[in-house]
Amino acid sequence: MKWMKEQKRHENLTYLALWGMLFAVPVLSLYIRSVNIPVFGFEWREVFMIWRQFGIFLAIFLIHNFLLAPLLVYKQRRTLYFSIIAVIIGAFIVYQCTTRPSERRAFHHGPPPFEQMEPSHRQHPPQPREFKKFQRHRPPLMMGQHDIIALIILILMLGMNIGIKLYFKSRHDAKQLMALEKENLEQQLEYLRYQINPHFFMNTLNNIHALVDIDPEKAKDTILELSKMMRFVLYEGNKEGVPLSREFDFIRHYVTLMQLRYTDKVDVQVDLPAEVPDYQLPPLMLITFIENAFKHGISYQHDSFVHIKADIEDATLYFECRNSKADTPNQDKGGVGLANVKQRLNLLYGENYTLNIQDEPDTYNVELQIPLT
Repeated sequence: MKWMKEQKRHENLTYLALWGMLFAVPVLSLYIRSVNIPVFGFEWREVFMIWRQFGIFLAIFLIHNFLLAPLLVYKQRRTLYFSIIAVIIGAFIVYQCTTRPSERRAFHHGPPPFEQMEPSHRQHPPQPREFKKFQRHRPPLMMGQHDIIALIILILMLGMNIGIKLYFKSRHDAKQLMALEKENLEQQLEYLRYQINPHFFMNTLNNIHALVDIDPEKAKDTILELSKMMRFVLYEGNKEGVPLSREFDFIRHYVTLMQLRYTDKVDVQVDLPAEVPDYQLPPLMLITFIENAFKHGISYQHDSFVHIKADIEDATLYFECRNSKADTPNQDKGGVGLANVKQRLNLLYGENYTLNIQDEPDTYNVELQIPLT
């Protein structure tokens, strides 16, 4: 969506501004020094040395921002995230301790104090080779003050990156929640008005009227099925989620009533799990595809079919609705429509669902995968 892309752009601009100011600091600092203290000229070589150190932090930041931070903020894969961060911090420490060895050893270890030297050393200061003799037995990896400060800066930088992402994610979630609430208010009326449209009720009531004289008991059962559907639409259609078992029952009632309208030439198959785990689903999410299958896929000139199948695996619903295509497609408008269903799926699941529609010359197939809660 447009506002999602805009928010992502704002986040990237925030990072760009922060890094731009950071890289500008050494230039400004050396310029002020050269103005106030003329003996120190402005040296780009010094700036490039500082920028080289900043470049290491920038490279780690880019890897963290685009590859690692999403693991924690968006995908909640904490174990993987902290494992990789531990490896990066370890590699950073090794790098800090092994680069610029001469500078570090002179700074951290240096020659022994003059007072502790042998008398011969006091009269004759140690030569550079003797310095190496003192340093030879030092541990190769020792964290000094500079390394500790660099490590603290790295950790603060990663924490800042996580904090900014969480801030923009909270803004995104708030806007998404507002959009979803607004969409739900609009959908409540559309459910009652379109989902079980007047044509369906009219045809169903006509079928019931015909059954009263032919098969009174079947007419009674049909009225009961219709009342169950109406109860579901009126009392469950405006909720955020309903048990998956009740959604499947609604589909069965719908298909049962639709079968009253057609002869045996229409092959209707419904394969829904008999035992359903305790998951919830947004109400009336699947019925749109089934309604379209009956509306646009039934032909009175040749054999037709509507095949509905659902399966649950690893907290994911796999739904498929496949139907033949009529010679003359039904032009009546009804149901929420595929466009509204896609919009609702985007609001509810973002990128965590898969909708695959195959519109072939003779068949129409819908495959939907959505996570369950």
